[in-house]
Amino acid sequence: MSTHHTRDAVARQPVEVRRGANGWHTDTQEDLLALEKPVALVYNGISHAVMMASPADLEDFALGFSLSEGILANTDECYDLDIHEAPQGLTVHLTIASQRMAELKQRRRSLTGRTGCGLCGTEALEQAIRPIPSVVAPSLSDAAIQRSLQELAAHQPLLAATGASHGAAWCDAQGRIQRLREDVGRHNALDKLIGALAREALPLGEGFALVTSRASYEMVHKCASVGIGALVAVSAATALALEQAQTSGLLLAGFARPGRHLIYHRPTSAAMAHG
Repeated sequence: MSTHHTRDAVARQPVEVRRGANGWHTDTQEDLLALEKPVALVYNGISHAVMMASPADLEDFALGFSLSEGILANTDECYDLDIHEAPQGLTVHLTIASQRMAELKQRRRSLTGRTGCGLCGTEALEQAIRPIPSVVAPSLSDAAIQRSLQELAAHQPLLAATGASHGAAWCDAQGRIQRLREDVGRHNALDKLIGALAREALPLGEGFALVTSRASYEMVHKCASVGIGALVAVSAATALALEQAQTSGLLLAGFARPGRHLIYHRPTSAAMAHG
């Protein structure tokens, strides 16, 4: 796989603004805006989806999306990945196993389109809620969740610069952030994290994912689809997210803020850790 267009890619743009308080001031200053560009994912020459995303970590994004959406079962099924940039956006070309491509073509016959929410273009109600795999939830302490929140800001340079990005972090059992990816879209940030974890073959048994968004159905499903057993969100969980967490056995926490958080679901197999 090619490795260009990684975290060194520019995902922000300077702009001149006027800053006001109780009326506009005439003085101007420079501010930074998060870039948001169309990113097309093309499999074996066939375009599958176009997402609006931050133009950084696109190898991670393409691989994570492919895994979390069930297009690929593992990284070995992706033979090549190349990124091309044009004035109108970026295209990620993936060469994947022929069997996986055949399955993708079959899916495309019954699914006319996807979005970041994952449901637009679905032709039948039965397609809306996909089966969710079972996962093994780790032991997770309150202290670990709180430690990850304390470390979060230091790992979000795009947010610090622009105030306009989501983050998805992988934390170890003690709550130490090991990897974090940012994007203007919350689904994209999680897909980038999933791709990064897969590319480095990091073990997922004892850690947890931390996301700077609500815990929606799609976020729970993406985690479970790649074997992540615990998800912590800084905002609330939806009812469907909780239902899916209960079905899969995923540990789900939300409203995670410094000093407090809610445990929506802790499987009986996931004992309360200490420390």
